[in-house]
Amino acid sequence: MTPVCLVIGAGAGIGGTVARRFAREGYHAVLCRRSNRAGLDALVDGIQREGHAATGFLVNAVEPDSLETLVTTVEADIGPVEVAVYNLGAQIGDRALTDTSLKAFETGWRIGTFGLFRLATALFPRMQARGKGTLLVTSSTAAMRGNAGQHSHAAAMGGRRMLCQSLNAEFAAKGIHVAHIVIDGPVDAPDTLGKMLGAEAFQALREARGFEHDGLLLPEHVAETYLHLARQHRSTWTFELDLRAYSDRAWWNH
Repeated sequence: MTPVCLVIGAGAGIGGTVARRFAREGYHAVLCRRSNRAGLDALVDGIQREGHAATGFLVNAVEPDSLETLVTTVEADIGPVEVAVYNLGAQIGDRALTDTSLKAFETGWRIGTFGLFRLATALFPRMQARGKGTLLVTSSTAAMRGNAGQHSHAAAMGGRRMLCQSLNAEFAAKGIHVAHIVIDGPVDAPDTLGKMLGAEAFQALREARGFEHDGLLLPEHVAETYLHLARQHRSTWTFELDLRAYSDRAWWNH
């Protein structure tokens, strides 16, 4: 059966671009997102028009059994998941402690950390039985340091990083490659940064730092790194790396 690249969080930025890149390498790309069926269909159709295999699912990672059912369905109906990409963000913007509701904090944890735990619980026994598999986890600067107004996000991403370390410690020797990828800067992605900033501010940012300036991370080049990680020989597996535009200061220099 055709190997599957399962992308949880497939928008028009990193997730959808990674899915497209893996499809070009012969994987059946399975793209999953919470909402916007039209946007999901456009991504799937684009991959199929290039002559590659792709399927889309609307999945809410917070709902009980959603990720577990997804894994069972994909493995039964499409093929074995050789590469899984957990690309869900949990950013709610800068909020003071007193402006961060219990629900907002808990939702960030459910998306950022608990969803990843559930995916691994559903998928890793299958990968272990096959003796191979790759989990690529998109993370952020907040996984490395906390900032004012980032209570929910930093807790979720910090938990994500520690969970990845624990998964690596248990499953690397069993043939499963876990990689934690820190996106240390703004991404040229209309579905994420564009929605957070609004159309006008996002366009202004692109004109000031993007396009020919190369000051925003470009999803097509991020996707090349994800593909490289999935292809690494097990004698030289990378656990963690960070990506940023050449003109940005690294997180440890702020």
